[in-house]
Amino acid sequence: MGSVTGFAIVGTGWRAEFFWRLAAALDDLDCVGVVSRGKDGLPVPVFRTLDECLAAKPAFVVTATPWAVTPGLVAELAERGVPVLAETPPAPDLAGLRELWAKVGSTGLVQVAEQYTRMPSHAARVALVRKGIIGEPTRVDVSSTHQYHAVSLIRTLLGIGRGRADVRAVRTIARLTDPLSRDGWAEPAEVKDAATVIATVEFDGGGLGLYDFTDNQWHNQLLMRRLLVRGTLGELRDNEVVRLTAPKTIVRTEIVRRQTGYDLDLDGFDTDHITFGDEVLYRNPHQGRRWNDEEIAIATLLRDMGSWVRGDGPEPYPLADGLQDHRIALAIDEAANSGLVARVDTEPWHG
Repeated sequence: MGSVTGFAIVGTGWRAEFFWRLAAALDDLDCVGVVSRGKDGLPVPVFRTLDECLAAKPAFVVTATPWAVTPGLVAELAERGVPVLAETPPAPDLAGLRELWAKVGSTGLVQVAEQYTRMPSHAARVALVRKGIIGEPTRVDVSSTHQYHAVSLIRTLLGIGRGRADVRAVRTIARLTDPLSRDGWAEPAEVKDAATVIATVEFDGGGLGLYDFTDNQWHNQLLMRRLLVRGTLGELRDNEVVRLTAPKTIVRTEIVRRQTGYDLDLDGFDTDHITFGDEVLYRNPHQGRRWNDEEIAIATLLRDMGSWVRGDGPEPYPLADGLQDHRIALAIDEAANSGLVARVDTEPWHG
């Protein structure tokens, strides 16, 4: 076993729990403790102050704190020379994004805990698109998750950097049954008003993103998740690809996920790998843990952060990208509220 990287967490909410719970199952990471003023009885050490926490010399700190608290905490840690993995978004509003960049952008110490592109299905799609199988990507539609997470998927699949964009959006209200939330099943399930925001993000230099999100779409299993990537040679739609492979030859190929534990497969329920024809696009790096996709993605992000602070790997998700994702998400809300085009202009983190 290689060296173990210790990290700390500020915050004790449901998101913070993911980090310490998953780290307990990883050989190369150790949660040295959590900063909390009030909670006791946690499965990791509890520090009452940030000074106590930093005395334990964590290699990095995860800030799993409310939106309003995160920017100040990130700035304090960066000023003290501590690498940070900041939960999304790193600041709540445009002024906060700009202020945070002004304070810590030049330090190079801050990464953002954007895990969606590390989810198995999304990671496989990113790998397929980057192989050029559908040619140059020109459009990405996401109807799955919200705000900065959806924007991250759009930008990553398009291969779009940090730059200017025009955003148009509309918000509509319609009745919808809402049977399930983070707290579990609704009894009885009620028909409620649900808002849907549909937006287009037109990036300077080419590339179109289509954003489609309905209230509680993360948990409401009555709503299909949809993802499309259009390229110059074809399209990827969810788990199917259509493309031109030779003159007068259009081919449809499935993206196939091998999931163990079904029927007479006694290996246990787990994700194995994802393939396109005979090509493996993705292998589960945590096979045997029986983790869901969110857990796989967060564990992968944590390990990537550990590799980066040790100097063994690239930046997991730079602060500038996290700021850009939320800048565009704010423009989507602005356009939906005003009915006008919201311009994302040059920002100091574009670089």
